[in-house]
Amino acid sequence: MAGRGSRLRPHTLTVPKPLIPIAGKPIVHRLVEDIAGVINQDIEEIAFIIHKDFGKQVEIELVAIAEKLGSRGTIYYQNEALGTAHAIMCAKDSMQGPIVVAYADTLFRADFTLDTSADSVIWVKQVDDPSAFGVVKLDGERIVDFVEKPKEYVSDLAIIGIYYFKSGETLRAELQYLLDNNIVKGGEYQLTDGLENMKQKGLKFVPGKVDEWMDCGNKNVTVETNTRMLGFLHQDGENLVDANVKMENSTIIPPCHIGADVVLINATVGPNVSLGRGCHVIDSSIKNSLVQTHAHIKNANLDNAMIGNHASFDGKFTSISIGDYSVLE
Repeated sequence: MAGRGSRLRPHTLTVPKPLIPIAGKPIVHRLVEDIAGVINQDIEEIAFIIHKDFGKQVEIELVAIAEKLGSRGTIYYQNEALGTAHAIMCAKDSMQGPIVVAYADTLFRADFTLDTSADSVIWVKQVDDPSAFGVVKLDGERIVDFVEKPKEYVSDLAIIGIYYFKSGETLRAELQYLLDNNIVKGGEYQLTDGLENMKQKGLKFVPGKVDEWMDCGNKNVTVETNTRMLGFLHQDGENLVDANVKMENSTIIPPCHIGADVVLINATVGPNVSLGRGCHVIDSSIKNSLVQTHAHIKNANLDNAMIGNHASFDGKFTSISIGDYSVLE
């Protein structure tokens, strides 16, 4: 998660993309919880690969996420964007025994049992347009090829960026080989090159098929992911409205996540809205939107909006995207 998240600016200028909240919980927090549910095993350690500029407070928050799952949190740094294989190798000291590797801007919903007899499991999702993704080709239930953005149809199973490896040591050795021999594509060391080498040596790769795959790459898809996650949590019967919400002549239309100490006055909120802790919404209507903590919104009619922490908005715009501490009055 060392990337700058440039496609989600201005929201990633002050907060790393994986810490943007979806339905009231940071993306990376939801991701590690969902992975834990699929593997159904105790997790000894969660290693976060970040940029050193993220700051100590971010590191504290990440370690806390690991500890909530009964794990040890470890921080590693990737300060140059040299590719996925290079990023993973920044955490080589933690690559022992069975491991999961995940890119931290992806959320998923899945109900499959992890095949721990395989050398590797690659999470995939059936997609309508496989030409936009890296895909896997199957022979029965075994992966026999990886194809990056195929121009001609070979498979509709897109790789979503989550991988299980029975042996972290084996993966580490293959990626070290790429680094030692300067095997690069587009100036970067790629995980897929290491996977191809492992496959050529006869290691068994199988797919783990997910039911839903949600991206958080830019503002529009992040708002859409927030909407979809709220729907799933609502179906699961999860209580999404904090008991300390203060309401005056206001309506909440579910599904919505409403954080602690939110104040609603003459407001209609929902459906599909997340309001972070301490937000004030006055004389406004908000739907299909993601608002982070301590924002003040007045005289607004918002739809497909994303508003950062401590922002202040007073106006008649609708599909907006304003970052932390912005003021529009």
